[in-house]
Amino acid sequence: MAKDRTKKAKKSEEMEVDSKFNRVSKPVNVLLNILFFLLAAACVIPFLFVIIISLTSEQSLRVNGYRFIPEDWSFEAYRHILSSGGDILKSYGVSIFITIAGTLLGLVIMSTYAYALSRRSFAYKGFFTKLIFIPMLFSGGMVSSYLVMVNFLNLKNSLLALILPLCVSSFNIIILRTFFKTSVPEAVIESARIDGASEMKLFIKIVLPIAIPGIATIGLFLTLAYWNDWFNAMLYMEKPDMIPLQYMLIKIEKSMEFLVKNASTIGTNAIEASKNMPTETLRMAIVVITTLPIMFAYPFFQKYFVNGLTIGAVKE
Repeated sequence: MAKDRTKKAKKSEEMEVDSKFNRVSKPVNVLLNILFFLLAAACVIPFLFVIIISLTSEQSLRVNGYRFIPEDWSFEAYRHILSSGGDILKSYGVSIFITIAGTLLGLVIMSTYAYALSRRSFAYKGFFTKLIFIPMLFSGGMVSSYLVMVNFLNLKNSLLALILPLCVSSFNIIILRTFFKTSVPEAVIESARIDGASEMKLFIKIVLPIAIPGIATIGLFLTLAYWNDWFNAMLYMEKPDMIPLQYMLIKIEKSMEFLVKNASTIGTNAIEASKNMPTETLRMAIVVITTLPIMFAYPFFQKYFVNGLTIGAVKE
């Protein structure tokens, strides 16, 4: 009885010590709330400022500069972008298709590859780990990749040329491999094998539900990479109806800059038109148009994104 009492007393003392260290006083709590509010404002306010600038008239921007409350509001930048009409809608469709298809294909390839590397029973684990690690150190370069895409695979003016280059990433595979190692217990795998589950059934019904946070994290990385990609479209796309949104907006911006710079050589009408062109506000409108879809999609990934980055960091 005396031993039990001493054990209980020690446990209560340990709990009191833990509660003291885990407790935050009210002044400190207020300071932390203020700090996090300032950090959140530092992230949100610049984007709101970009939206305000995109809605400012070009003349007001030249006279008064950047202001949170402009003197003259204008949708001219958005009208100029939407003047392309069907081309913008086609570019949106191409970007959405590439993002969804590329993300799904990348998740299938990288999750299966990473799961094989995470299992101790895989005989060639060392070889395939070195194989996927080499591209992190050495790259074939732009010329070789272009020759492979165009001459060998014959994917010029094909949507696969926009999907395949970003489909597999060594860094993402290593993240998934570590996630599978830390979140999927070996005992669960062995018990499922004893029950007669095949490798594919085991992977789909047991491993994937456990690994949703890690897969969602890699899915977010892939979504951002595909949505923001324009360089591959510049290399491999010549058909105007197969250009993604990012590259379409860059072409609109470059054409406007060309007209403004060469207005004097084109003619008097071009000079008058260039004075009213929303060159500065157009850049901000492009940022808004390309950022909003990702901004609305991010809250759906946020819960899994945090879990996927922090799991495995602490072992009990």
